Amino acid sequence: MWSWRTLLHQAGHGLLNLVFPPHCVICRSAGAWLCDACLERFPRLDQRVCRRCGSPLVVKNASLCDSCTQDPPEIDGVRSAVLFEGGARQAVHQLKYAGYTVLATPLAQLMAQCWQAAPLPVDVWTAVPLHVARQRERGYNQSYLLGREFARLVGLLEMSGTLRRVRATKAQVGLGAVERRANVAGAFAYEPPRGKQGVQGQRVLLIDDVCTTVATLEACAIALKRAGAISVWGFTLARAAPASDL
Repeated sequence: MWSWRTLLHQAGHGLLNLVFPPHCVICRSAGAWLCDACLERFPRLDQRVCRRCGSPLVVKNASLCDSCTQDPPEIDGVRSAVLFEGGARQAVHQLKYAGYTVLATPLAQLMAQCWQAAPLPVDVWTAVPLHVARQRERGYNQSYLLGREFARLVGLLEMSGTLRRVRATKAQVGLGAVERRANVAGAFAYEPPRGKQGVQGQRVLLIDDVCTTVATLEACAIALKRAGAISVWGFTLARAAPASDL
């Protein structure tokens, strides 16, 4: 999961910490790359979410959104810690596109706090993978960095075998729900460890940074269930509002 680019990112931030004290990526206050005050202002999700896709519900007392009522996704359920708005959006963009891998630690701590309040029934975890070309370009997979730290905090084992993105897909930004689903259909495959059963009979947790329409998580879940996983759940740092695009 590590590349020389990732190590350079980590070493670079470590050197910067020695030469220049960290400043919050949101408010620029000194002392941390993401200060406690900004973290506290991240918009939390309450319990009024669709029990399948995790989208905020508009209709009071409903348990499923209209989309999941009509066409439920293959994934067993999705939960998220915060809404993809304001400071949360800024932090994700800094982690994902600007090389601030140090943000994975405080953001994973936020995920762990949410998890401990209502854990999901899972045995192992894995991260939504990037295509090898995209990861080579970026130097790291932000979802894996979040997942590794989150799993350490809550005591989850990493899944054996490898979930791969076997087909390069165009960016999901700007695509509608139907287009997103078609874009990632068949884009993932699971490879078990040699001579072992892999995920057969296991309950798997998928970690990602942001959930917008569940399309990517669903495509991963389909690949894992075909390999024998008995259930697949998604847990993301942030959840985009239904009309929002990542």
